[in-house]
Amino acid sequence: MDRTFWALADPTRRGVLQRLMDQPGLSVSELAGSFSLKLPGMTKHLDVLSDAGLITRTKAGRTVAVTLSATPMQEAIAWLNRYERFWSVSLDRLTALVNEDGEQ
Repeated sequence: MDRTFWALADPTRRGVLQRLMDQPGLSVSELAGSFSLKLPGMTKHLDVLSDAGLITRTKAGRTVAVTLSATPMQEAIAWLNRYERFWSVSLDRLTALVNEDGEQ
């Protein structure tokens, strides 16, 4: 789970995951071009995502296709859901406060 949160901490890596959700199977070159990165820079981001299990890479000839693998995010979501009651209470209090101010 630490690797998942580490990978998701970077906006470029989150952007890569979004692109792969919208367009599965993009090549490393296509991804790099989308973010104005050179191949070595994109490869470093993909290595982090791969280490976290968030993507898979498949090589066909000279082209490497990248696919989203969202399974590790399920564990992170389950962990976050355990703490949902803490922020839900705070949001309920904020809503009550806003409603109270609006009535005055």
